[in-house]
Amino acid sequence: MSLLSDLLNLNLSDSTEKIIAEYIWVGGSGMDLRSKAKTLPGPVSDPSKLPRWNYDGSSTGQAPGEDSEVIIYPQAIFKDPFRRGNNILVMCDTYTPAGDPIPTNKRCAAAKIFSHPDVVAEVPWYGIEQEYTLLQKDVQWPIGWPIGGYPGPQGPYYCGAGADKAFGRDIVDSHYKACLYAGINISGINGEVMPGQWEFQVGPSVGISAADELWVARYILERITEIAGVVLSFDPKPIKGDWNGAGAHTNYSTKSMRSDGGYELIKKAIEKLGLRHKEHIAAYGEGNERRLTGRHETADINTFLWGVANRGASIRVGRDTEKEGKGYFEDRRPASNMDPYIVTSMIAETTLLWKP
Repeated sequence: MSLLSDLLNLNLSDSTEKIIAEYIWVGGSGMDLRSKAKTLPGPVSDPSKLPRWNYDGSSTGQAPGEDSEVIIYPQAIFKDPFRRGNNILVMCDTYTPAGDPIPTNKRCAAAKIFSHPDVVAEVPWYGIEQEYTLLQKDVQWPIGWPIGGYPGPQGPYYCGAGADKAFGRDIVDSHYKACLYAGINISGINGEVMPGQWEFQVGPSVGISAADELWVARYILERITEIAGVVLSFDPKPIKGDWNGAGAHTNYSTKSMRSDGGYELIKKAIEKLGLRHKEHIAAYGEGNERRLTGRHETADINTFLWGVANRGASIRVGRDTEKEGKGYFEDRRPASNMDPYIVTSMIAETTLLWKP
C-alpha cells in the first residue's frame, strides 16, 4: 500500500500533461491569504494565458450573501514548491463581475501608480524586510518560550545559534529554500532580536513585483507553518513590555538615486515623505502605534526624523549611500502586517508624482 507521503509526492508529469494551479488572493481582513486549486490542461508561464476564476466573497468578508461572487484575475506566476513539477502558484487580485476592483483590492490602484510613465522611467527598486513571530499553536505564545513565562532578556537571540537562542530554524530554512524554488527574489534570512522572531528579505525587486513576491512569500510561510503545527503572527507588537516589535522595513531607490548625485535626490524624497508623515503612518499597518514608541529601534509614531545609520529614525540612510553620494534609503515605519501594495506604491507616489 502507498503511504500518504508517497501520494503527496507523486510526479504528475510521469502520467499527464495536466498541472495544478493554486490561485491565491488576499481576503477581507487585508492580511488573510486565501487559495484554491484548479486543474489546467498543460504548463503555463504567462499569467494572461490563465483563466479568470471566482469565489464566494461572502465567506471571506468581501461581498454580501445575496451577491457573493468575486472574480479573481491572475497577475503573477510562481513555481509551486509543495506540489513541484510544472505546478504553479498564482497571485491574483479581486474584482466584481462588472470588472470593478473590490474595496480590498489594493493591487489595482498600485498597478496604476507603477504604470505611470514618470514612475516607469525611474525603475523603482524595493527591498522589504519582513519580520514575523512563530507562536505555539494552542497557547499563542512564542515558540521556545516557557508557557506562561519569559525567556532571558534580549541580547543573545539576534542572529544567534544554539538550542537556547534560536527557535524554529527548520521552518525558516524550509521557507528560504521554498521561496528560491518558487522564483521569489528572496535575498536573505536572519534571527531577530526577540526570541521566536525571524526575518526574511525580498528584493531588490522592481515596482509591483516586490509586493507580488512578498505576498506569495507570506503564503508559502503560512503553508509551511501549517505543516509544522506552528502559528504565524505578523502582529507589530506580539508581546507587551521590553521586547522588540515586528516591522517590514522598506528599502527604496530610483534610477536617479542610484546614479551620480543621487544623494541630493534622496534628501528631497525624504523631505516629501516627512511632509506626508501622517498619511503614510495611517496606511502602514494596524496596531503600529504599539510598535513605534521611540524605543526598541523605532522612532516615535508622531515624530518624523531621518538620519545616517540611525535605527531610531523614521528613515535611515546607510553609511555607504552617504559616502558614495548615491544609493537607497530605508523607510523603517511600516509594520510587519502592512500591505506591500499600499506601502510600495505610496512611497513611489509621494516621491515621484506628488507635487507639494
